[in-house]
Amino acid sequence: MGASSHRLIVDTLRAGADRFGFRLIEYSVQSNHVHLLVEVPDRHALTRGAKGLFVRLAKQLNRAWGRRGQVFAERFHARALCSPREVRRALAYVLHNARRHGSHGSGIDPHSSGPWFDGFSTRRERDDPAAEFIRRMASWAPVVCRATSWLLRVGWRRCGPIAVEERVLAWSEPG
Repeated sequence: MGASSHRLIVDTLRAGADRFGFRLIEYSVQSNHVHLLVEVPDRHALTRGAKGLFVRLAKQLNRAWGRRGQVFAERFHARALCSPREVRRALAYVLHNARRHGSHGSGIDPHSSGPWFDGFSTRRERDDPAAEFIRRMASWAPVVCRATSWLLRVGWRRCGPIAVEERVLAWSEPG
């Protein structure tokens, strides 16, 4: 993903991060899909917020690409997280998703909300090939909202911090 596309996506996510009761907490952008960790008061807020965000993203990307039409092939899939362990696993999964797809080898994924995430056990920026870009991103206005739910603020931390180089399990793997 080029720098201009990345900045466009980041700015678009920021603009739609806190609307209709839909609050974007963490994200990861891949070449063909997006992972979001959000807080919502109910299903209606989830549907309305996700639809608004994806429409906003599609319009911006189509404008940048000089095209029209559908950008996202599928509707979103939602999964309610109910325990600290599930939330921790989801955080690690989202923040390290690029590694699962082979598009980012080590360190903090610059196409995620990782630069703003305060739950890593260590940052290891010296060893990170994208360290300078990540430092620049961290100086931008945050894209994500501060979590308000106990599970996303405090609960998951009881299961331990997330390592920058942590091996991420697929949802189907026992964890």
